[in-house]
Amino acid sequence: MPRIARKLRWLIAMAAALLLSACAAMGPRLTAPELSLAGVELVRGDLFEQRLKVRLRVNNPNDLAIGVKSVTYVIELGGEELGHGISSSSFQVPARGEAEFDMLVTANLASALLRLVDGARASGRVPNEVDYRVRGQVRLERGVVKAVPFDQRGTLRLR
Repeated sequence: MPRIARKLRWLIAMAAALLLSACAAMGPRLTAPELSLAGVELVRGDLFEQRLKVRLRVNNPNDLAIGVKSVTYVIELGGEELGHGISSSSFQVPARGEAEFDMLVTANLASALLRLVDGARASGRVPNEVDYRVRGQVRLERGVVKAVPFDQRGTLRLR
């Protein structure tokens, strides 16, 4: 009986390995989508708290359309964290295409702005643009891969 049990275990292990390798071969290899800041608009705010409407652009470099379930994100402006959270609005990004979506961010700009002003004073010039960073994960609606991380940097022109 132990000999049959060993053979049965070996057969199950081989079947599982074949099944896993077949699933891996069938699942597409996704490249992380590129996110960039398309715009920021102040909805309302005071000195201590601001509500911002942030528009993000998602660029899909893959040959397959991506169904986005949600986006978790951290937004930094000038090296300072501006806000973070989860966007639960689902949308589709076409293959080799792009889509834009809005999300509301609650932030406290006072400390970030004070540090930006201190940096401008130290350098002796007022910047025309400020660096930004958007990082997090895109959660997909379906597929073998459930989350794709992203980390994008860029500059935002100041008016």
